[in-house]
Amino acid sequence: MKINLSGHHVDVTDSVREHVNEKFSKISNHFPSLISLDMIISKEHGEFEVEIRTNYEGAAISTTGKDDVMYPAIAEAAKKLDAALKHRKGHLKADRHQKPNCTTPEIAHEYIQQMKLT
Repeated sequence: MKINLSGHHVDVTDSVREHVNEKFSKISNHFPSLISLDMIISKEHGEFEVEIRTNYEGAAISTTGKDDVMYPAIAEAAKKLDAALKHRKGHLKADRHQKPNCTTPEIAHEYIQQMKLT
């Protein structure tokens, strides 16, 4: 999985890249069809915000994480992304199951007419 990492008012160092690769290695193992992630780390008013965008099986998924420290913000965004991907995977698996056929219920008076009450 390719991670496109960029920073806005933040220097993206090698240690940050290594931390991000370590955090998202589990996600890449669980979702092998995930091709790439676009991640933006920004700092506004002393607070770090991590925004992650990706496409998974035809659906655009976006998550954010905010914290005063960068690494917990990355961890929060990773946790939210994992939950969103699991939710999407559940939707895809549910579509494979056979849906029950809905039929119109018969009306009670039709049942009464069929019964022999004499």
